[in-house]
Amino acid sequence: MPRFLSRDESWRFCDYLDKHIPWTRPTIRVFGRTCLQPRDTCYIADAGLTELVYSGYQPHAYSWDDYPLLKEILEAVHNALPGSKFNSLLLNRYKGGNDYVGWHSDDEKLYGSTPEIASVSFGCEREFFLKKKPSKNSQARRPDDEPVRKRSKMGGDADQHTFVLKHGSLLVMRGYTQRDWIHSVPKRAKAEGLRINLTFRRIIS
Repeated sequence: MPRFLSRDESWRFCDYLDKHIPWTRPTIRVFGRTCLQPRDTCYIADAGLTELVYSGYQPHAYSWDDYPLLKEILEAVHNALPGSKFNSLLLNRYKGGNDYVGWHSDDEKLYGSTPEIASVSFGCEREFFLKKKPSKNSQARRPDDEPVRKRSKMGGDADQHTFVLKHGSLLVMRGYTQRDWIHSVPKRAKAEGLRINLTFRRIIS
């Protein structure tokens, strides 16, 4: 949904998130190596949920009540996706084109076998790549080592798709997306502006 929120409303949210969220850039462990995560992050969740851990990092879970505007965005997402019941939120801030997220899938067990993830983007538009996981029988390189061919704004072949996530847009991943696909937001030298992305999730275990 490229026009999920109006332009003015989206800038209001973006400015608030940039200035008021307690951003941190944690140290994570990827493929046996320790490194600084290439983007800022923050985590919000209902009380009493299973704790999130990824790449050896366990973020502190802040309360929705601490950031009322996040509850406003959550309500808008729920209105757009009837039946959805998100109870956690992972926020990421990309300060420029050198900030990125490598190939991965959000297949942690706490989200269940068919997780739904609603991704809302603010600020500088960035490309979002979605690629089929290699079959178990194929000899594949590590996901973060694979080059990505540049494609049209919304296209690709059957095994790869590209979406340009615009200011105020909403992207939804459902079903077996996390089981069968990996996704990334690659580095882009020309992407000089700030981007903030919110991924709403439901923890079920």
